[in-house]
Amino acid sequence: MPSFAPITDVELVRARQDPAFRQRLLQQCLDLLLNGMQRQRQRQARGAANGSEAQMREGVELAVRLAEMIQAADAAGKS
Repeated sequence: MPSFAPITDVELVRARQDPAFRQRLLQQCLDLLLNGMQRQRQRQARGAANGSEAQMREGVELAVRLAEMIQAADAAGKS
């Protein structure tokens, strides 16, 4: 999985107009977030954690929000 690349203005405009693209963009963001959280968990297991408990909690909350957005986009696309 590639490292994080900020979403461009062009992508935001396209996401507002194209539900399928928006869904893919949200899914890519969720995948990147979950991969980052997995790496963080591995670092914690090796004892290299600095204040990461709060970061993990924040990551989980963001992952849930992204998943909800993906589900809402999917439901809207099926309507």
